Amino acid sequence: MDMNQIMRQAQEFQQKMTALQAELAERTVSSSVGGGMVQATVNGRHQLVDLRIEKEVINPDDPEMLRDLVVAAVNDAMNRAQEMIKVEMGKLTGGMNIPGLF
Repeated sequence: MDMNQIMRQAQEFQQKMTALQAELAERTVSSSVGGGMVQATVNGRHQLVDLRIEKEVINPDDPEMLRDLVVAAVNDAMNRAQEMIKVEMGKLTGGMNIPGLF
């Protein structure tokens, strides 16, 4: 394998990586907690894009419960997004763990 071929493969990999990152940024994953009372949706950039809270779970006398449900939903959605990214990047890298990619 000559250097030109290695450089060409590196460029192709970079293009595929850039395309995959753009695609993942558009994908969303959701998590629902509290029997569906709180639902968080995040995208592949780890941005919270939607948060749904059923009015039945809003209790002015117990704000800590609502806070805990929101935190749980957001954290679980973030974990799901990370797993989605890991799986898709693994497909691109052939399962190799390349530091700094994800």
